[in-house]
Amino acid sequence: MTPASVGFQCPDDVRAGNAGVRRPRQAPLLQRAGRRFGAVTVTLIALNLVVFVVTAVSAGLAGANPLDNQFSPLFVQLAQIPVLVELGEDWRLVTAAFLHIGILHLVLNMLALLVFGSELERQLGRWRYLAVYLVSLLGGAVALQLFGEPGRPVAGASAAIYGLLGGLAVVMIARREDLRGLLTLLAINVLISFLPGVSLLGHLGGLVAGFVATGLVVLARRRTELQVLGLMLLTAALVVVALTVPTLVVLA
Repeated sequence: MTPASVGFQCPDDVRAGNAGVRRPRQAPLLQRAGRRFGAVTVTLIALNLVVFVVTAVSAGLAGANPLDNQFSPLFVQLAQIPVLVELGEDWRLVTAAFLHIGILHLVLNMLALLVFGSELERQLGRWRYLAVYLVSLLGGAVALQLFGEPGRPVAGASAAIYGLLGGLAVVMIARREDLRGLLTLLAINVLISFLPGVSLLGHLGGLVAGFVATGLVVLARRRTELQVLGLMLLTAALVVVALTVPTLVVLA
């Protein structure tokens, strides 16, 4: 017999009773991660991971070390090379932000995206956060188109992540919170951007674009239609500048 709160129960009866009780199903890992860190942030991280794996496999098939994924033919087709964007390969403005050169580059950016992205997604909501992310990566791409080396390939999510830092700064200003910690972090990262092989232009372009985009969202916090209009106009302006200004400069 099995002791119970009141008297004793037959073990067979206990097993039979438990068999009829439904145990709650555990949610899939990605769903649980989305609830904790934000669905958009987790989706962006997953997309970056998938692209890295695909380029690594492509590099291996091309005869290179898979971890040297920058030698993948697919990587070359997706990286931002300003002169090729100017010649009509405009998809590179976006696809380059989902590429990473080696595993360390990927891990560092994804950790930053997890930390800063999850917080900004919580503050802004899903679609506003995604809009800020996309505008930020376009801001970095535009800076490279305007001022970067025409033939130098550039890749990475850093511009978008810097945009998230700019967005967090706006949120903290709106809430009158202490900015010293964030400004110190930004200063350190800007100094790191001067290291060889790191795109200072992309980082600064993303930072400014993310700051402006989040500013539009915060200023029109109670007017969804104004938020949408402002973000659409900002996105359109960035795309037009990226695709036309460099051509005009070359023709001049």
